[in-house]
Amino acid sequence: MLKRKQLNKERLDKVVSDANRNKELRDQGYREQALKLYSWICTRCEREFNHKNLQELTVHHKDHNHDNNPSDGSNWELLCVYCHDNEHSRFLDAEYGELTSDTEKSAATHNPFADLKKLVIAHSPSIKKK
Repeated sequence: MLKRKQLNKERLDKVVSDANRNKELRDQGYREQALKLYSWICTRCEREFNHKNLQELTVHHKDHNHDNNPSDGSNWELLCVYCHDNEHSRFLDAEYGELTSDTEKSAATHNPFADLKKLVIAHSPSIKKK
């Protein structure tokens, strides 16, 4: 029984190892292409990058599909890690909002200054009443 568990664990380790290696190869492939195609500048904040800080520049998939990697780079943009996190947070927030929003949002109807003129006139004897 121990041998069978050991074989399953080894098989699982191999599957995970292969998946990680394939992901790294895929990531390096389109990252390297994007770094050759585009200037090393974040397209949102316009921060410039060089060889020393290039690891902070990421490739963002505009359609959020990491398997859509056209060779012309039309689905990519270079973003710094901060802008990239912000972009994915905005995407998740929008997606979450769509799932939880059952009713349309209406404009506010309350006007806090509706009777302001009456109140000012009533409490200021120096203002002429019309």
